[in-house]
Amino acid sequence: MINPATLLTRCLSSILLSTIALSTFSVAANAGNMYIYKDKAGQVLLTNVNPSGNFDKFTKKVKVTYYKDSKMYDGSSDGYGSSAASNSSSRNAYDSYIRASAERNGVDPALMKAMMHTESAFNPNARSPVGAQGLMQLMPATARRFNVNNPWNPADNIEGSAKYIAWLMRRFNNNVEHAVAGYNAGEGNVDKYGGIPPFKETRNYVQRVMSRYHSLYKNDAGLSGASMSASNQVNSSTNSGGLQNVSYGTSSNGNNASYVKSAYAALR
Repeated sequence: MINPATLLTRCLSSILLSTIALSTFSVAANAGNMYIYKDKAGQVLLTNVNPSGNFDKFTKKVKVTYYKDSKMYDGSSDGYGSSAASNSSSRNAYDSYIRASAERNGVDPALMKAMMHTESAFNPNARSPVGAQGLMQLMPATARRFNVNNPWNPADNIEGSAKYIAWLMRRFNNNVEHAVAGYNAGEGNVDKYGGIPPFKETRNYVQRVMSRYHSLYKNDAGLSGASMSASNQVNSSTNSGGLQNVSYGTSSNGNNASYVKSAYAALR
């Protein structure tokens, strides 16, 4: 027979995980902090404010910070989305969309593919902890801004992403690293810090995108039909030493990290 206290704890844990999963949308829409506490008996407290008073018995805490107007979150692990890792069957599935959108918007298709790889690992159903959607992880406000009617439709999502990248490139005078950083952290943060913001996630993101661009996609035959002038822009910018003064953190592939995993870890 199960001890009533144990049964209650299990029920509370199950309810908490369901609540976390269902409330991710509202948390994403309202940037702020989420605190998860657990006491020695396994009882759990979930709150969006920093508790005060008689909370000493809750000894374990996970704090997840959401950054307003960006796709970033600073949780217990690194990560950019809840997508599965890329594989050979999906990596080239969207090349035709990338080529077409890149050509229409004057964007380097290889850069777009490196960003897609880093954003969603080519998973069209990827959703980040802060609500970014689809292959290139458009935030709902960004999707509306660039007239994306259905962010879950790969063609629409990729076209909107290409428009945003083209806008960022113009905004930052064709400085590729600044445009890539703006895509991750928001152009306002790039302006605020006068370059790549000093956020670990953003610096890791820029490093990963540029590494994948040069090592995987710069000479990708599947993208060769698109505009080469945009590619020359990337080469010119990256060869100017735009990354040389940036100190990057290192981490393993973080595409599987999620807010729910952070909360689950607090319950173990």
